[in-house]
Amino acid sequence: MHTSPAILIAGESWITHSVHLKGFDSFTTTSYHEGAGWLREALHGGGFAVEFLPNHLAPTEFPTHLDGLRRYGAILLSDIGANTLLLHPDTFERSVSTPNRLALLRDYVAEGGGLIMIGGYMSFQGIDGRARYHDTPVEEALPVTMLAHDDRVESPQGCTPTVCAPDHPIVAGLPSPWPPLLGYNRVIPRPPATLIARVGEDPLLVAWQYGRGRAVVFTSDCGPHWCPPDFLSWHGYATLWQQMIAWVTTTA
Repeated sequence: MHTSPAILIAGESWITHSVHLKGFDSFTTTSYHEGAGWLREALHGGGFAVEFLPNHLAPTEFPTHLDGLRRYGAILLSDIGANTLLLHPDTFERSVSTPNRLALLRDYVAEGGGLIMIGGYMSFQGIDGRARYHDTPVEEALPVTMLAHDDRVESPQGCTPTVCAPDHPIVAGLPSPWPPLLGYNRVIPRPPATLIARVGEDPLLVAWQYGRGRAVVFTSDCGPHWCPPDFLSWHGYATLWQQMIAWVTTTA
């Protein structure tokens, strides 16, 4: 097991509430789902200690002070909208002032932490622009700027990644070609950042140094539906995420 601090994955869960109509009658069912299993398994396989914080617990349990964030070598945000971190129940339900956790994340990276944002319907700007990370402190720490509207690119036909910086430690030694993905969030790389891989003309994997820390974006998903079975079973899947964590947790 790595001796470095644990890795936190925040998000990657959802609750489905379905209405069933049967003639005159109807009834509802509710189910809970998690999408981080493949990523957690990949990181565990690399010897990393991983903590998982699902979306429904994040409003209360995501750290509200820098000391809480400093427990982690890296924080991965995946399909967790900005409101989930901004609106602690003390603020939303009781109008009590609470720390801005998006600003805390930026400061955490600046002082040496690692941050990764993974694409999805509630990442970057997301579906209908509802993820709402554009023009927030988190965006300041990331190696990309975001669009101000729905930034999803759906590619049901598949889009095959192209590696632009094969010598970068995150992708060094990965088998090629990479399997196709089925979608991603469109972003714009910042000029000082390193564009490591792209899909078509758009960024897929971008990294940079921010203050004393490092930040990476992977604009597609770590699981279905944008990340299909062929990508999940690809021999490079686990290595990609392990090397991404290794790079982002190495400070200058």
